[in-house]
Amino acid sequence: MQQTKSSPGWIKPVLAAVVIAAAGFGGYLSLNKRQAAPEVTFLSIKGDKISPESLRGKVVMVNFWATSCTTCVGEMPKMVDTYNKFKGQGLEFVAVAMSYDPPNYVLNYAETRQLPFKVALDTDGSAAKAYGNVAMTPTTFVIGKDGKILKRYLGEPDFPALHKLLEESLHG
Repeated sequence: MQQTKSSPGWIKPVLAAVVIAAAGFGGYLSLNKRQAAPEVTFLSIKGDKISPESLRGKVVMVNFWATSCTTCVGEMPKMVDTYNKFKGQGLEFVAVAMSYDPPNYVLNYAETRQLPFKVALDTDGSAAKAYGNVAMTPTTFVIGKDGKILKRYLGEPDFPALHKLLEESLHG
């Protein structure tokens, strides 16, 4: 009878635990590496260019929306309230209308609702593409003073949590 040498029974579970811990740590590191916001120059409905340089060093919300999007239209008064609450503390806000939204609809909506923040047109879809191929509206990005994306909201944000994040980002 041939005898085979086997490893003690505890080695496999320990190796498995080490592999799982390493994978978890790798995931933790990748989640903590915040992505820089794309270097996009927006064109406002007034014809002004909103450059990355003009936003640098500020907390910025970039909201992709459309006049045909029911959720977008529903959240817009809360976006206005959020902007009005934090603009005096340095918040910048750019509402970016999707490429399929007719510019005259966007202009009419912004004027009749007296939107107090910058409204931009993404006529060729390049801004949505640069921000990770945004297709769902609304999609809102919160960008920190360091130019890195703090949070991405798909759909209407949880406004109390958003306000807490803005407080921390503007005063932190």
